[in-house]
Amino acid sequence: MDTSPDLFPAGPFSETERAAVYRAIHTRRDVRGQFLPDPIALDVLHRILEAAHHAPSVGLMQPWNFVVVRDAAVKAEVARAFDTANREAAEMFPPRRRALYSSLKLEGIEQAPLNLLVTCDRSRGGKVVLGRTHDRDMDLHSTVCAVQNLWLAARAEGIGVGWVSIFRDGDLRRIFGFPDHVVPVAYLCLGHVAELHSEPELQVRGWARRLPLDDLIFADRWGVPAGAAAST
Repeated sequence: MDTSPDLFPAGPFSETERAAVYRAIHTRRDVRGQFLPDPIALDVLHRILEAAHHAPSVGLMQPWNFVVVRDAAVKAEVARAFDTANREAAEMFPPRRRALYSSLKLEGIEQAPLNLLVTCDRSRGGKVVLGRTHDRDMDLHSTVCAVQNLWLAARAEGIGVGWVSIFRDGDLRRIFGFPDHVVPVAYLCLGHVAELHSEPELQVRGWARRLPLDDLIFADRWGVPAGAAAST
């Protein structure tokens, strides 16, 4: 079969390759307190960022940027911003949940050798972007795809990643000097880890459990269980 030079076969991966992809997916964890002090090699970091940069993006707008944070003073300022927001967050939960919340370690900002802030430039691609004409937030969705790519690549490299989301937007803007059209999407802590939890840590600690997949699959319309539709 003739193949255009800009195409390649779309068949399945080998069994070994497929198993590796699924292993990365199923053993990915949100790392908070298991970071080792060893620095991440520059070639490894570049491969991880290259994986993020190969994420799908609507209209090929590639709205992401990556702020690599190693400076201890910057990390300390970010950690203080987290502490302020985290105290506010604790008060939002009912008393019966508050004690457990306060016992959870939710960040590794100063422990991780490297922090990474993934942003979305909402002006990237101009005012009209293919595929974004009717949903302005497709740039944000695209940026999150880059985060997922990065996370899976990091898992394959033996690098732990923790997503710290408890911040006031204004604090991150002040610390990093973002212009108005740039949105901070994901503040990540990266570093080597010696071990990972066998299940998500929040499940291990009793905060939540993974929902059964079959309960989340509908057929053709909202609320119609796929199993029930298949049996009629």
